[in-house]
Amino acid sequence: MFAEILRSLLAPAPTRMADPDARLALAALLVRVAKTDGLYAVEEVERIEKILMTRNGLDAFEAAALRAQAEDFESQAPDTVRFTRALKAAVPLEDRAGLVEALWSVALADGQRDASEDQQMRLLANLLGLSDVESAQARQKADRA
Repeated sequence: MFAEILRSLLAPAPTRMADPDARLALAALLVRVAKTDGLYAVEEVERIEKILMTRNGLDAFEAAALRAQAEDFESQAPDTVRFTRALKAAVPLEDRAGLVEALWSVALADGQRDASEDQQMRLLANLLGLSDVESAQARQKADRA
């Protein structure tokens, strides 16, 4: 299964992913953001699972299983640029601000705002087709939640 998803991520022009594949890819991106600062805190793991439950209608066990699968997938996934390009193809523009808000929520979950996370989030928002202003609005929403 991972091999098929990775092949689609490495394609020159990724095709729209099937819902289960997109779910896994989005979960893996959440994991990638959580690991950006070199720490993968319990708060980040819990936030990822909460996001997966909310976005995908999963129970706690299913969210934990998807997160574990995403951790494995993230470690095998290509560079963030290609990875995000594939996600951009899978997620409609109107849903991307919500995705960036979820990503910010994970980045902020450990209570520390790291320069490497800020840089990663700026890159991700840009690659997902959102402006710095839209990313800042998503961060503010995530910070209030």
